[in-house]
This record gives sequence, C-alpha cells and structure tokens, in this order.
Amino acid sequence: MTLISTPFDFHSTAAQVIEGMDLTGRRAIVTGGASGIGVETARALASAGAEVTLAVRNTAAGTSVARDITGSTGNERVHVAALDLTDRSSVAAFVAGWDGPLHLLINNAGVMATPETYTPEGWELQFATNHLGHFALTVGLRAALAAGGDARVVSVSSSALFSSPVIFDDLHFRYRDYDPWLAYGQSKTANVLFAVGATARWARDGITVNSLMPGSIRTNLTRHVEGEPERNPLEKTIEQGASTSVLLATSPLLAGIGGRYFVNNQEAEVVPRRTADMTGVAPYALNPALADRLWRVSEQHLS
Repeated sequence: MTLISTPFDFHSTAAQVIEGMDLTGRRAIVTGGASGIGVETARALASAGAEVTLAVRNTAAGTSVARDITGSTGNERVHVAALDLTDRSSVAAFVAGWDGPLHLLINNAGVMATPETYTPEGWELQFATNHLGHFALTVGLRAALAAGGDARVVSVSSSALFSSPVIFDDLHFRYRDYDPWLAYGQSKTANVLFAVGATARWARDGITVNSLMPGSIRTNLTRHVEGEPERNPLEKTIEQGASTSVLLATSPLLAGIGGRYFVNNQEAEVVPRRTADMTGVAPYALNPALADRLWRVSEQHLS
C-alpha cells in the first residue's frame, strides 16, 4: 500500500492547509473545541465557511471561543453545545439534540497523564474519555454522518501510542499498578484502532475515519504533567498542531480513504518502535483484528 503524501509538512498551519477551500453547506463538530488545537481546528473550518459546533464541557468558555472565531472569520454559524465524554447521559443528550446531516466530526477532546481516576462505571478515566466517550458519540451520530453522504471523522491520537497497546485483559488497571503514561498510551492506541474499525464498517455509507498525531504542543492538555516541560526542536505552535486534523477533515487527497494514521500532514510509516522524530506508527495500532476486538469490547462496555 502506497503511503499518502501531501504538499504540507511539520511547519504548515491549519490556515495554510485549508486555504482556498470552500466548506459552505458542510456541518462540523469539534469536541474539545474550547481550548488548545480544538480552537484552531474549529477556526480553520469556520474560515472556509463550514457551520461548526463546539462540543465542550465548559459552555461558558465555548461561548467565548465561538465569539472569537466569529470575530476572526466573519462566520456567524459557530455554535456551542454541552458534552462531557465521561458522562453517558451527556453523550446521549448531545446525540439526541443533533438534527440533520453531519459532514465532519473531529474527535479532538482528551485528557493526558491524569492521576488515577475512575468513572462511576469503574472505567479508567483516560480510556473512558479519549476512547469510550468518542466511540459512543461517533456511533450515536452514525446516521447523521451517513446522511452527509461523504462524511469524515478525525480521531486525534498521539505518538504516545508506542507506550502501550490496548491491554484487553486489564483495560482499567484492576490487576496492575496504575501508570498514567501507560493509560494514556493505551487510549491513544485505541484512537487509531477506532479509525481502522470504523472505516471497515462504515465506508460503504461514505464514512471514512483517519487518525493522527498533532505534534508536541503546549496546551492545557499537559496540565497533569509535573514541572515545566523542556522546549524541544519538535515543538509546534497551536496553529501548526491543528494542521493535520484539518488536512484529514478537508483535503481532496483523502477522499474515500480511511483507516490510516498521519503525522506532520503525511501518512506515517509502520515502525517497530517510537522514532526520535515521532513520525511512525506501531503495527498493533493498525491491526484489523485488534480493531475488531476493540470494537466488540467497546460495544460491550456501552451496552
């Protein structure tokens, strides 16, 4: 299989990726759209004319961001809706409140390296937020995505996937000591496997799902990391960090293509271990059999 290459790279911004595109009539949802790369992802989509809904826990912050995006783009079709990915009733209410077709779903929200925390169901917080919440949301919106005709879902992952495959025998750290980075890595592997599994099931409905590593970016996501992180040559601006999400959501080069993983606006090569430049992907993250197993396990969790 030939890897997909694009004219964009590490340094490209979301605005550069979307320049010249017209998304008028397209409807988009960006989870976690009130902070970090979610803001710039939403801004880029709105700048091209899309109707954008910021799906956020903090609706006051979301409203402020929506006003800012409207002010910078002139697009008044920027909305805010409440969504807590760890609350099954919140996800169900969001799905029930959505009306009409959906063309772009950016599963961007997430938590990283959190202290040991469990949901009321007993699910480890990072797996519950980063994977199970987005799984429930996307499955719930499948009919709306199918109505879009050529819908795309973007699953924001991380090179942290190299820290851990999905440990099916102990997803929620009931039998092993909790490690925040192993938990985060497992959830990020799940984000990639979800893209593989969803594309296999839904491509016939015109729905494709791809995943990505946005890069090393200083956002509120790192709030649980102790100490001030050292600057490194691979660090990106927030505008650069949003670029690959926007590419997967909008580029004609990705039309009809799903189940792939991208870094720096290029499809990643499968490698046996994490590379210094974080541009590869682990083979287990793209394994169709593991994607099927994760899908079944996720359905069991939410049944």
